[in-house]
Amino acid sequence: MLVTEFSTDVVEAPDRFALWEESTSRSHMRNRLRSNDQNDFRAKLRSVGLGEVAVSALACPHLEIVRTAKLIRQSDPEAYLITCFLRAEGVISLGGGDTALRDGDLVVLDSSRPFRGDVHPGPGGWSHVTVQFPRGLLPLPEKTVLPLLAVPISGRQGIGGVFIRWLSDLHARAYEFTPADIPTLAAVTLDLLASVIARCLRVEETLCPEARRSALRAEIDAFVEQHLADPAMTPRTIADAHHISLRHLQQLLAEDDTSPAAWIRHRRLERCRFDLANPLLNARPIQAIAARWGFTDPAHFSRLFRAAYGISPRDFRNLRAEACANRQQRCAN
Repeated sequence: MLVTEFSTDVVEAPDRFALWEESTSRSHMRNRLRSNDQNDFRAKLRSVGLGEVAVSALACPHLEIVRTAKLIRQSDPEAYLITCFLRAEGVISLGGGDTALRDGDLVVLDSSRPFRGDVHPGPGGWSHVTVQFPRGLLPLPEKTVLPLLAVPISGRQGIGGVFIRWLSDLHARAYEFTPADIPTLAAVTLDLLASVIARCLRVEETLCPEARRSALRAEIDAFVEQHLADPAMTPRTIADAHHISLRHLQQLLAEDDTSPAAWIRHRRLERCRFDLANPLLNARPIQAIAARWGFTDPAHFSRLFRAAYGISPRDFRNLRAEACANRQQRCAN
């Protein structure tokens, strides 16, 4: 199973913290845990299993995590643990030094080295995401990663921001994936992380060409999604923003049998189609939806939409509205 979820709400309040300890010791490396809310520890976890790479989103109250030398001697998966703070702040202690972390930070830890983490999540939603995998899977030497252990890395911009958005999107779409997607999802996750670390240490040249290409493609994907609403976004602006030639961008997308212009157009049309199918937006004019996603000429948008989906935007919206009404009527009966 690709996705597993559990919540401590399945047991009574006095047993919730013990359940969390037991469950996370299986899904993550074994640590000593403590919480200010142990009497009623309401928490949930969603884990996406990508082979040897485990990506987990957590929502929990205050939690102290201690990886002791004794636990390392008892069991060491020889793994990296990356924690990305979404709605949380805390302190990581490694080798006698304390490092403060806040929303948007990510930090790399090593299962073979004792550490202590004290996390205070904020209200609502997932508080942080973790990625755990054997050290040998990261396409960087251990000695290269060592200086970055327990050092805060910004996920609020740049390649760090791309990495956190990738993890967030992976979880948001978790149930859309199949086992056939595992190798690709795991490879992109590791390549992006390697690029984040390499960029921080200025050692990008140590990455293999495949990892650099995968990370660049993920950066470009994120950039395009962020700027779809800008009608001025063109293949040239994408290439310039990533300091590559237009030909290089064309070659990257040719691997997926598309061109930059066709890819931008497809992503914009998909956003429009999604909005047209949303009953909450039925009062919004079709022209306004098209303009929202970068189509400034209504007639041109209508032609492109019909060519892509075999139906006009108006007829598509009407059919989806009718289907929605029929479902509501069946439910009422």
